[in-house]
Amino acid sequence: MRRVRTPLYHFVTSPRQGWRLVTRSSVFTKQSAAASAETSDRRYGMKRAAHDLPPCGGDVPKGTEGGIARHILRLLILLLTILPLPAFAASKADVEAQFQSWLQKDLWPQAQKDGISDKTFRAAFAGITLNWDLPDLVPPGFPKPQEQKQTQAEFSSPAPYFNEARLQKLAATGRSLASQYGPVLQRIEKTYGVPGPILLAIWGRETGFGAAKLPNSAIQVLATKAFMSTRKDMFRTELIAALRILDHGDVTPDQFMGSWAGALGQPQFMPTSYLKYAVDFDGDGHRNIWTSVPDTLSSIANYLVQKGWQRGRSWGYEVAIPQAVSCAQEGPDLAKPISHWASLGITRISGKAFPSDELRASGMMLVPAGRDGPEFIVTPNFYVIKEYNNSDLYGIYIGNLADRIAAGSGAFQGQWGDVGKMLRSDVAGMQKTLERKGYDVGGTDGLPGYKTRRSIGQWQEKSGMKPTCYPDSSMLGVLK
Repeated sequence: MRRVRTPLYHFVTSPRQGWRLVTRSSVFTKQSAAASAETSDRRYGMKRAAHDLPPCGGDVPKGTEGGIARHILRLLILLLTILPLPAFAASKADVEAQFQSWLQKDLWPQAQKDGISDKTFRAAFAGITLNWDLPDLVPPGFPKPQEQKQTQAEFSSPAPYFNEARLQKLAATGRSLASQYGPVLQRIEKTYGVPGPILLAIWGRETGFGAAKLPNSAIQVLATKAFMSTRKDMFRTELIAALRILDHGDVTPDQFMGSWAGALGQPQFMPTSYLKYAVDFDGDGHRNIWTSVPDTLSSIANYLVQKGWQRGRSWGYEVAIPQAVSCAQEGPDLAKPISHWASLGITRISGKAFPSDELRASGMMLVPAGRDGPEFIVTPNFYVIKEYNNSDLYGIYIGNLADRIAAGSGAFQGQWGDVGKMLRSDVAGMQKTLERKGYDVGGTDGLPGYKTRRSIGQWQEKSGMKPTCYPDSSMLGVLK
C-alpha cells in the first residue's frame, strides 16, 4: 500500500522493499578544481604519471627524457579533445530550471487531461522547488549514485524491533485514547468491524497517535521524486493523485504535509491510497487525515476492511509448539482449522484455550525466528495487517500492541534468540542452493521469509537434522 521504505528486519521488503540508492545534497557540493580533475581522471582511467608510461619505440636515450615527456603531454591533450566525455549539468540551478520547464511542458498537460484545474495546479506549485535532501535522487546531468548493495548487509535478531519501553509507552497512551475516543471507536467498529485497539495500534505505530511531525510539503516531495528519482513513474502517478486531492478541496496546499516518502497525514497513506480509502467520518465534508481523529481512525478501518478484514476474529495467538511438531508448516498457503493445530498439542502460551468460535476457522503457523523466538498461530486478519506494511514483524508488533491496549497484556513470553548475524549474500546463496534442490524459497533476495524458513526446515528434516527453520552460519558448509 504505502511503504516505500523499512529496517532490514522489517521488510518487507519490501518489496515492497529491497536495496536503496541514496543520494544526499552533499554529493552535489563543489570540489576544488584539482580534486575534480583527479576524480575525473580516475574515472576514465587516465591517472598515470609520465614515468609510468611505456617508452615509445624502445628505451629512452639518456638526455632525451624532456622531449619524450612533451611528446606524451601533446598526445594526451590530443586524446582529450577527441574522446567523448559526459556532459554534466553545470549546477543545481540548471536542474531547477529543467524542473520548472518539466512542470509546465510535461506534467501540466497530463494533469489537465486528468481534469486538474489550472487554479489548483498553479496553487500547488507556487514557490515549489526541488528538495535536494531526499534519498533516491538521480538529477539529470549529474553522475548516477552508486548502488548500496544490501546483499552485503547483515541482519540481526528481531528483538530490537520490539523495544519494550517504546511499546509500554504506546500502550499507555493507547489506553488513554481508547477512553477519550470510546464512542467514536464504537461507531467505527460497528460500521467496519475492526476493533478499536487494532486501529489505535496502527495509528500509534505510524505517527505516534498523530504526534509525529510531518515537516515536508507532500507536493514538493512527490514532484521532486517524479522528476528525478529512481522510481519516477510510480511517483508521477502519486503526484497526479495528490493534485486530484487538492482539486477536490479536502485540504489546502499549505496543509498538505507528509513524510519524506510522500505518505500523507496521521495514517500515512500514499495519495492513491487516500483516494481509495480515506473517509469523512466526522461529517464535515472533508476527508481530513491530518487533524481529524475520527477521519483518521475510520480511514484505517476502511483500508483494512477493503483488504479483507474478517469481523469478529482476532489477529492471532502466541503459542507453544511441541518439539515433536515440525516448524516447517508455516505460511498462509498451509492454513488449517485451529482445531487441527490444537489437536497436535499446540497451546496458547497464556494457558487459555482457543476461543470456541475460532476452532473451526482457519489459522496459520508463524515462526518469524524459527525455533529461536516466539511462535504463533495467526488468523487471516494478520495478513490483512501486513497489507499495511508487508512485514511479519510489523504484523505481530501491531497485534501485540493492540493486545496491550485492549487487555493490558505485556511482552511475548517467548524470547527472541540471538539469530541472524549473517550476510544477505550468504542467505541468498542458501536460497539458490535450496532452489536447485527443488524447494520453493519465495525468491533469492537474501531475506528469510516464511517460504525460506519453511524450506530450511524441510531440508533439515530430510537431512536427518533437528529442524530450526531459520538460516544459520553453521549451514553454510553443509548446504551445498
